[in-house]
Amino acid sequence: MASSVFLLDLKGKPLIARDYRGDIPLAAIDRFMPLLQEREDEEGTGLPVLTENGVTYLHLREKDVYLVALTRKNASAMTLLQFLHHLCKVLTEYFNALEEESIRDNFVIIYELLDEMMDYGVPQITEPKILQEYITQESHILEIMPRPPLAVTNAVSWRSEGIVYRKNEVFLDVVESINMLVSPTGAVLSSDIRGAIKMKVYLSGMPELRLGLNDKVMFESTGRTAKGKAVEMEDIRFHQCVRLSKFESDRTISFIPPDGEFELMTYRLNAQLKPLILCESVVESHRGRIEYMVKAKAQFKQRSTASGVEITVPVPSDADSPKFKTTVGSVKYVPERQAFVWKMKQFQGGKEALLRAHFGLPSIRDDDPERRPPIAVKFEIPYFTTSGIQVRYLKIVEKSGYQALPWVRYITKNGDYQLRMPDPSTSATSRLPPI
Repeated sequence: MASSVFLLDLKGKPLIARDYRGDIPLAAIDRFMPLLQEREDEEGTGLPVLTENGVTYLHLREKDVYLVALTRKNASAMTLLQFLHHLCKVLTEYFNALEEESIRDNFVIIYELLDEMMDYGVPQITEPKILQEYITQESHILEIMPRPPLAVTNAVSWRSEGIVYRKNEVFLDVVESINMLVSPTGAVLSSDIRGAIKMKVYLSGMPELRLGLNDKVMFESTGRTAKGKAVEMEDIRFHQCVRLSKFESDRTISFIPPDGEFELMTYRLNAQLKPLILCESVVESHRGRIEYMVKAKAQFKQRSTASGVEITVPVPSDADSPKFKTTVGSVKYVPERQAFVWKMKQFQGGKEALLRAHFGLPSIRDDDPERRPPIAVKFEIPYFTTSGIQVRYLKIVEKSGYQALPWVRYITKNGDYQLRMPDPSTSATSRLPPI
């Protein structure tokens, strides 16, 4: 596995260096930044895995810090990258933000965490809640170190024993993000759904939960017929608490949950979707000015309402003197983003809204359509899922037999949701109605 783990600043200078195996000189980290720069110059982007002279550098960046693992072995790249993600999560839990300053202020704690999270380069304990039980902010000044919790040596390393709540509750959120690219004519060029099931668990003892979804594969394997729509999920990833053998045998999601908030699973669906919020735009360029007309259509059911809608429309960098008129919401010019942002607190399904914008344009330009940014749309629709996924049941079993309340919520929101703009038309007079 990992020979050593480093935390570097943006210049590649080590802030933290932990050597586990001693088979790679610590000076090898000096080649990381030059190697990364070479790859970025060659391919236009930095790869997460780099190799030189038999040494493999695996890395990720968080704000102004690089997290880097080095190895000479034929190690699993995904395992080490996943460890770096967990390390980033743990340090963020401890210090609220993973930045160069927080690392310099807390290097003693970070070395303690690296010693507990890895043993001879092999990942061990990565759950923040368990680590926080016996590695505290003041642990380096305590005379008697607290004993490690039993969860560290138990089979269930993500949950401690003896947890007690006066009111036992489980909150489950099914959150789906829509990724979409739409052409200027309204045709969908690409679309998919990225889903996640997130939970907040406040249960006493060591409960076992069983979750059932309207999973198409499960219905087909058991010969049962779904009462409603069945969903075929792809690229399913589970939290470590889920019993994978149980899922593979009968598609039952069975697990002993961590305490508090965690992400149970993620999934993806490839589907040809229609835009939930479609933006039709007309752009007219004239001598000394440019005009926009944007029409937004809520193409989802009338009983649903989108909240926090933001439509970001790009404009030329030297545009000035903005004027706006809209039927719904408010508009603000954001020059540092070279765009104006149209905000609507509520946008009901089946409704339309219209925006007119006028800008002065002091310079004459020849726009390249390939470089023109698309319109970006942000939204959130509660009590609604595009895929049709449903929680059929959520059973909670605990040896004491207490009653627990499960709460389920569905949310659809934007992911990478973009709509390309048409080429600006030019004429001596505007065909758009005046503002």
